[in-house]
Formats: sequence, structure tokens, C-alpha cells
Amino acid sequence: MPWLVVGFVGQALFAGRFLVQWIVSERKGRSVVPIQFWFLSLAGSAILLVYAIYRLDPVFILGQAFGGVVYVRNLMLLRRGGPDAPAR
Repeated sequence: MPWLVVGFVGQALFAGRFLVQWIVSERKGRSVVPIQFWFLSLAGSAILLVYAIYRLDPVFILGQAFGGVVYVRNLMLLRRGGPDAPAR
């Protein structure tokens, strides 16, 4: 039962990123990927990876294993700043 909770928490975080992205885009009237999207992506992906390893599911593991690299890199790029970086 605790592992089901872990899996559902990871999935909720991962799915929640789309809700955040949609709300922010609607408010701005254009497509926006806010920094919260990348934090939710990283947290959800990490939790789902732990869950997939527990389940010993190679397809699920492979699906979650490399996303973290992309999410961390996007956060690094946002921290560096630039024309598309969100206001702090």
C-alpha cells in the first residue's frame, strides 16, 4: 500500500505540471512554460523512477530515467537567465 501512495504522488506531481502550464498560459494569453513546470517535472519524474525501480518495470524505468537530465538542464538555463527567463 505505501508504494501505491508513492506511485500516485509521483503521477499527481507529473500530471500537475500540465495543469500549471495551462493556467499560466491562459492568464498570459499565450503559450508559456513556467519554472514550476520544470520543478514538478523533476519531482514527479524522480518519484516515478523510484516507484518503477521498486516495481522492476524496465519500460517504466527507461521512460523515467532520462527526463531528469532535461528538467535539470532547463532549470539551469532558467537560472542563468536570458530573454525567455521568467521574472524573479
